[in-house]
Amino acid sequence: MRTAYSVQTVRAAEQELMARLPEGTLMQRAAAGLAAACAQLLGRVYGSRVVLLVGSGDNGGDALYAGARLARRGAGVRAVLLSPDRAHRGGLAALRAAGGRVSSDAPGDIGRADLVLDGIVGIGGRGGLRPEAARLARAARAAAGAVVAVDLPSGVDADTGEVAGEAVRADLTVTFGAYKPGLLIDPARERAGALRLVDIGLDVPPAAAAEALQHADVAALLPRPAAESDKYRRGVVGVVAGSARYPGAAVLAVAGAVRGGAGAVRYVGPAADAVLARFPETLVHAGPPGAAGRVQSWVIGPGLGDESGALEEVLAADVPVLVDADGLRFLTPDRVRRRSAGTLLTPHAGEAAALLGCGRAEVEAARLASVRELAARYGATVLLKGSTTLVAEPADGVPVRVNPTGTGWLATAGSGDVLSGLTGSLLAAGLAPRDAGAVGAYLHGLAARRAAGPHGAPIVASQVAGALGAAWRDVVS
Repeated sequence: MRTAYSVQTVRAAEQELMARLPEGTLMQRAAAGLAAACAQLLGRVYGSRVVLLVGSGDNGGDALYAGARLARRGAGVRAVLLSPDRAHRGGLAALRAAGGRVSSDAPGDIGRADLVLDGIVGIGGRGGLRPEAARLARAARAAAGAVVAVDLPSGVDADTGEVAGEAVRADLTVTFGAYKPGLLIDPARERAGALRLVDIGLDVPPAAAAEALQHADVAALLPRPAAESDKYRRGVVGVVAGSARYPGAAVLAVAGAVRGGAGAVRYVGPAADAVLARFPETLVHAGPPGAAGRVQSWVIGPGLGDESGALEEVLAADVPVLVDADGLRFLTPDRVRRRSAGTLLTPHAGEAAALLGCGRAEVEAARLASVRELAARYGATVLLKGSTTLVAEPADGVPVRVNPTGTGWLATAGSGDVLSGLTGSLLAAGLAPRDAGAVGAYLHGLAARRAAGPHGAPIVASQVAGALGAAWRDVVS
């Protein structure tokens, strides 16, 4: 599992370690790892041209010492000092001793660089870049060379992933000691590029701010039938979806559900003929939900339109309930909070904005804060869909789960319906809402990657559903 820690937690761990080490040891460890990552990216260090963008903090010192190491290996290194009087003295002396120089032509040096190292602002920075730093960041992005960020791209918020103004856009971010939430959460994540973690000996506490599952974690959570299992013991998921106007939503939600690990799927709604035509194994019922038979979870909302009558009955059931799409339009915090079983809400940014009473842009700019606020306000687990899918619990101190899989091609009509069915099936199979949301998002993203192919191509939601079995096998193999 990839775990991320708040700036406060990382700072405390750094201070505790520095108190036990000779002065400067921690910076030298960071610089050594940073230089090694840059050398690997360059391929050939000797004769390469490296430019350091150096701020006044420790990130600037890390960049200077790493630049000195590259200069000793034959690179031509130039340092652009944003605050010459406040540049790290030891790092600057080391760079000069190794043959590096202070730049007298920043635009020209950046334009000719094979690699630009961003050491402008550290993890304590807030707000966007100042004008001079922003100008250098734009020049670095426009140049042909690679951009490497020191610890995190300058201009992004390490704790939240928010980007309040202009920020560096890196090809690689080399972070030290521990991941920071902003490296995993958009809009900052897409500015970080590839991530490399350098171990500098930090002893961080177990309480993370965010975490991202990996294959082994997902494999450990996936339901597996035992020898004595039958379809009912494996769980039955009920799906209330579709309408005369949107029958396809029912088909797609059922498509996700039948491939999600439960033993059977009950469909309730007006699209039974369309569902049976595609999935004859589905158990269908005209409704109401309470008359359809026993289930271990309900999924309600995809394609319902204005039909809200079934929502109250589903919410009254003493089983986990996933509410998505049109079902979210009729929710109030009271209706969710009075439930005794688990509830999982799965909005996209627009739906989350409606639930919070704010604008969509506000949610997209502050995804972490938004998902936490939604979970707290509704007393439910919330899966916020988007470029980085987040899963939050209402309880304080529980790390937000960040989904690392997916592709931009997943932004296609009906893909959320597939995710709802898949995740509801995992709920019926016995996973807790937080685990079901995180595992569902993970498999959904993997399936989309498989459907899009290694080079990426347009996909439709039914292709994502069709690739879920292969994604599941990838995880457990």
